[in-house]
Amino acid sequence: MTATKNFELVLLATNWGFTGTLDEYCAKVKKEGYDGIEIWWPLEKKDQDELFAALKKYGLQVGFLCGGLQANASEHLAFFKKMIDAAATNTVQKPLYINCHSGRDFFSYEENSAFINHTNQLAKQTGILICHETHRSRMLFAAPVARQYIQKHPELRLTFDVSHWCNVSETLLQDQQETVALALDRVDHIHARIGHPEGPQVNDPRAPEWEEAVKAHLAWWDTVVARKKKNGERLTILTEFGPPDYMPTMPYTKKPLADQWAVNVHMMQLLRKRYLS
Repeated sequence: MTATKNFELVLLATNWGFTGTLDEYCAKVKKEGYDGIEIWWPLEKKDQDELFAALKKYGLQVGFLCGGLQANASEHLAFFKKMIDAAATNTVQKPLYINCHSGRDFFSYEENSAFINHTNQLAKQTGILICHETHRSRMLFAAPVARQYIQKHPELRLTFDVSHWCNVSETLLQDQQETVALALDRVDHIHARIGHPEGPQVNDPRAPEWEEAVKAHLAWWDTVVARKKKNGERLTILTEFGPPDYMPTMPYTKKPLADQWAVNVHMMQLLRKRYLS
């Protein structure tokens, strides 16, 4: 974690696609120079204890992920409440934030709003930052849909994974700049993956053919960083390029077109240099 005039940038690694043990993962994260990890809140106590021990051993910070997959709105909300309440009130490890995979794209506005109402209360109760992710299949799956929630819920805070909106809209959102600006003003956490009009993840952001998409994402993130620097606040960023099938692959062999871990480390180093130099 580094501070510049009270601005803090915390860069986090994903365990998505990592096939080793939790200890091996945390050791590798620390070696690469990350500040911490983002990980799903473990439901079992033995898994919680293992996570807390690894975080302490390697001196890593953490953000928790919470969500559910139930197709029934009431069952989904009940599961979500149980999970996020446990993550927010555990007495061992206070997270930097909790990131919510909130609701479903086919739930009604009222059904999805119940998730926001609950997290607003929980954030006030615990003092923990709780953000809702702009993610396909979730309530904030598309920019024009998310706009309704942003306008009607003034306390809503966002995890900005704009790659999903690019994919859903099949654009780099040039025609939705007003909506994107509304969202950027609510962002407290970023998932740094580069999407494009036909997919949520380019094969390798270092490749020159993706320059336009990379520049578009950096411009959005620059806006958030500028606000955070002006206000002297913390910004957390997760480098979140994923494994196959998020990572494009060769036909028949399913060999990934790039090294997921190397791409994420590249993003971490690029963002640290860009925002702290």
